[in-house]
Amino acid sequence: MENIRKDFPILKRKIYGKKLVYLDNASTTQKPQAVLDAVNDYYRLHNANIHRGIYKISEEATEMYEKAHENASNFINAGFKEVVFTRNTTESINLAAYSLCIPDLKRGEEIVLTRMEHHSNLVPWQQIAKMKGAKLKFIEMHKDGSLDMESAKKAITNKTKIVSAVHMSNVLGTVNDVRELGRIAHSRNALMLVDGAQSVPHMPVDAKKLDFDFLAFSAHKMLGPTGIGCLYGKEEILQKMRPFIYGGEMIREVSYTDTKFNDLPWKFEAGTSNIAGAVGFGAAIDYLSRIGMENVEEYGQTLLKVATKALSQIQGLKIIGNSGKKGSIVSFDTKGIPPHDMATILDTEGICIRAGHHCAMPLMRHLGLNGTSRASFYIYNTKEDIAKLAEGIEKARKIFGA
Repeated sequence: MENIRKDFPILKRKIYGKKLVYLDNASTTQKPQAVLDAVNDYYRLHNANIHRGIYKISEEATEMYEKAHENASNFINAGFKEVVFTRNTTESINLAAYSLCIPDLKRGEEIVLTRMEHHSNLVPWQQIAKMKGAKLKFIEMHKDGSLDMESAKKAITNKTKIVSAVHMSNVLGTVNDVRELGRIAHSRNALMLVDGAQSVPHMPVDAKKLDFDFLAFSAHKMLGPTGIGCLYGKEEILQKMRPFIYGGEMIREVSYTDTKFNDLPWKFEAGTSNIAGAVGFGAAIDYLSRIGMENVEEYGQTLLKVATKALSQIQGLKIIGNSGKKGSIVSFDTKGIPPHDMATILDTEGICIRAGHHCAMPLMRHLGLNGTSRASFYIYNTKEDIAKLAEGIEKARKIFGA
């Protein structure tokens, strides 16, 4: 673990004279030197537009960009044509939602989500349902934060056109059985989209084995740069979908009256892409692949157990979400201490956590909360980080007399 920590320059920083303890990985992860070097190397030595130049550095940039595409598709066991680069998970979900629903969704048809969705996987479907006169339905949860699969069977009907569900909740840490949700959806002739923003960085995700129709995820939550993400879609479905954004690069032939679109995946990648971001993303995938996603998941579970035990011993602290299968996320409510005050006090100790509704306001209201404090862990975190978190929470309790 010390060897891994050495790869992350930011972890050498001091905050208020104290060692940085970064526990906001569900929001964004830190970047290893290999990723920083890859982005820097692209800009210093290979900077040119892709797919357009016949000169050497353009050809090099194209090769680097397409290698990143190959890395991303291999990472989730998908075909090269099945992975589209976007800006992030949010854009990936919007691409799928608008390309699928604007042409075909009819009044009275249904879109099914879960109660635990991030705004990125709720607002696009909500607005499209309003626009098209469709019905938005929700799969319920159990009290421990797990998904109610009996509710899923009732919510998904022959009128359902798409089921869109989070794989790992960014609030509860719950890992949903998206394979079974997909099986139910497909039995009703509905499509299945998975929000993999939290799951893809933390566990092996195999598109073929899980058999969903779409998967959205972001580079910045898995050691890569901000501003680049992926939409996986089954090739036969992507072939039928119209592009979401029109312009340069996504075309094959244009006249004043009509346009023929480019092949997959380029028909969904209009304009100049985030080439440097893609190169950095490819390097991040290489880094995680060398560690092995099975090892990433196992280490995350170790940290989750340590954190759950440590925080459970703190008087007045309640962990939100205790389902049987969880990712390495711990949301908590501390009696008498508002989440933002907790985060502010921890910051004075050099500890970074997230506080608030975590872009899941409807879920918070459903749980009867205004917000929570959230600690989330990744491969460079240690048991010592968790001990410092517990000490910081105890300090906050003393300040508030809680």
